[in-house]
Amino acid sequence: MEKIPMTRGGYDRLSEELKELKSTQRPAVIRAIAEAREQGDLSENAEYHAARERQGFIEGRISELEDKISRAEVIDVESLSGKTIKFGATVTLADEDTGEKVTYQIVGQDEADIKKGLLSITSPLGRALIGKSVKDGVEINTPGGTKAYEILKVAFK
Repeated sequence: MEKIPMTRGGYDRLSEELKELKSTQRPAVIRAIAEAREQGDLSENAEYHAARERQGFIEGRISELEDKISRAEVIDVESLSGKTIKFGATVTLADEDTGEKVTYQIVGQDEADIKKGLLSITSPLGRALIGKSVKDGVEINTPGGTKAYEILKVAFK
């Protein structure tokens, strides 16, 4: 079984979502289904069909989260150090065309959120950065053309 790397924060968020689904949303949808059944003819009962569809989504998400949590390899970023980029590193880059600076933390696929500066290790830029160090350049192909970045800083925090 393949391990899924993630930070402690990502693991905690998945665990909280699982807890919420099991303790709040699952019982609520079960109640909604029971109430809809009491209304009679299920073939024309939109509330019943909507609740069953919601139940299917919740059960699927619970299974997915349980699988990911069971395969999680939680990496303590604060215990890492070094000058090369690896999982958990916080990287400051400069766009070689515009000079614009951006900072990203390399995280697991399930915790990535580019708006929050969390870059997936499986993204094209994430894969290109792994193993590089300060002053190295990286080029990635994007739908808008090739983008080039210079690595300004690597930190683990």
